[in-house]
Amino acid sequence: MPTQPSVVVFDVNETLSDMSPMADRFTETGAPASLAKLWFATLLRDGFALTAAGDNVAFAEIGAEALRGLLAGLDLNMETDAAVDHIMQGMAGLGLHPDVPEGVSALKAAGYRLVTLTNGSTRVAEKLFNAAGIRDSFDRLLSVEDAPAWKPARAAYDHAATACGTDPEHLLLVAVHPWDIHGAARAGLGTAWINRSGATYPAYFTKPDYTVASLPDLAAALANAAG
Repeated sequence: MPTQPSVVVFDVNETLSDMSPMADRFTETGAPASLAKLWFATLLRDGFALTAAGDNVAFAEIGAEALRGLLAGLDLNMETDAAVDHIMQGMAGLGLHPDVPEGVSALKAAGYRLVTLTNGSTRVAEKLFNAAGIRDSFDRLLSVEDAPAWKPARAAYDHAATACGTDPEHLLLVAVHPWDIHGAARAGLGTAWINRSGATYPAYFTKPDYTVASLPDLAAALANAAG
């Protein structure tokens, strides 16, 4: 039985933010919509590679450079630099998944401290939460910009524990990404996987302590585990 957490730590990109509109940003430049998922996967791959090498490069910097590579040679309807700017600006204009406000409210009402830990920027998270009216539910917005390394490196999760003034075992990492779940588990955090799509969890990653189909289900799962 996992330790009951006192702090719930949220990943932001894709976990809370709905990134599906990014496909429209690509088509608006003349690029295929399918490049949106490839771009995000490329961004994460290169961010992880830099982390493994001991570097910590800003999410937006990697994202823009990855875009220039993917857009090279395509028949765009604007200059490449303008296309890169247009697509990157889309990250700051995303909304939440529909289940997020209710889930955040339920966890806050249950007495948990809520924070973020994102590989992106706190500025983007701040704008996202203010627009949705949930900013006041979060004690802190944390980013790996202020940590020694990106997630899933242990140093990122240790940074969150230090910032929250508690031991890692009292933190629960909530994410849609199995790699994030695995990293948090290896760092000693509790974990909750939001599986909105009904996907199969990869067997090579550490299993989550909780698996829920939507964020509102998590508060109930934690209450049941507490007995």
